[in-house]
Amino acid sequence: MSTTPYLMNTLPSHGQPLDIRDAETLSLAAVEQVAQVLALRESNAATPLHALPGLAGELGLGSLHIKDEGFRLGLGSFKALGGAYALMILVREEASRRLGREVAINELMSDEVRAIAATMTFACATDGNHGRSVAQGAELMGARAVIFVHSGVSEARIAAIARFGAEMVRVEGNYDFSVSEATRVATEQGWTVLSDTSWPGYEYIPGLVAQGYTAMVREILSALPEMPTHVFLQAGVGGFAASVAGHLAIALADKRPHVTVVDPARAACLYESARAGHIVKVEDAEPTVMAMLECYEPSMVAFRILERVADGFMTVDEDVAPEVMRRLASPVAGDPVVVAGESGGAGLAGVLTVLRDPELAATIGLGREARVLVINTEGATDPALYEKIVGRSPETVLKGTAA
Repeated sequence: MSTTPYLMNTLPSHGQPLDIRDAETLSLAAVEQVAQVLALRESNAATPLHALPGLAGELGLGSLHIKDEGFRLGLGSFKALGGAYALMILVREEASRRLGREVAINELMSDEVRAIAATMTFACATDGNHGRSVAQGAELMGARAVIFVHSGVSEARIAAIARFGAEMVRVEGNYDFSVSEATRVATEQGWTVLSDTSWPGYEYIPGLVAQGYTAMVREILSALPEMPTHVFLQAGVGGFAASVAGHLAIALADKRPHVTVVDPARAACLYESARAGHIVKVEDAEPTVMAMLECYEPSMVAFRILERVADGFMTVDEDVAPEVMRRLASPVAGDPVVVAGESGGAGLAGVLTVLRDPELAATIGLGREARVLVINTEGATDPALYEKIVGRSPETVLKGTAA
């Protein structure tokens, strides 16, 4: 009997069409707009999609591909696509209102639009990566960014955000508390809250953030030799997983892959919500090494999407994520080196966990015919922690030299 914490999605909404709002947010037309905005940013090339035939053979899989978001827009994380994109769209909308005409995307960098952006302040809470994207977008547009970080965010991640000129506010407590505090202060000050999580009455802006993430799905689909049969997606509040799974469902329709959502066991808010059949907030327990995924309550919009398009929800233990980091840093002969942060490899950690449970693997068809896709959502965004876990610096790993 399988003992792995894995829930097959038996919710009544599973397999049903996306809510019309979410279908529009993640549509093929929306991805075209994302591409136009992305073209305005520096270092906007597609990130690598690596085949890992050696590891696939070792694991008994038909194929294994990993999309490496560690190279995204110079920020080292997929979140570079979301916060900055949403900020740029919000500036465009405000400029259109003030100028009394629709501002074209190619006008975003004009002096006229940037003068309007300079009057706007954007606030958000972050574990590190979302705040960095918002800060970079604010610097690009000439707007002001105020970023709230909780007590668990490392100094290295705070410094990485502050270098874009953002004002940093440290708050006590966990990520969820920092979200509440950012919202409270921003509301009092009349600032725009630019969160990547949603709650009742606050859906549009997190939807824009998720819309930005669809750029990587477009790149994946254009680069894969064959469409995947299985996708494992790590989740914090769920925005990333919902964006990828939702757009895959739209783009591939009845050929969409089996999607598994992966939570850290210590912050399993989507797993527990799927078990309950509605959004639940889990207890703030011992911190997880997968710091970017340390969230205790799902995004309302993300859960609305995932209850329809995710096929399974699971948790992974603390030791599997560092194992993945080390495996990717010292790959099977012939496979490329991949620098994965402690949260970046959580999807692959889900693959390893399922494969160690043969009954579960057979149940979901994870075997020699499976074509598996995972996404390395971040590189070494905390280089000191990466070196502590892997035993080598990210620079040394990329050079392929011994410690």
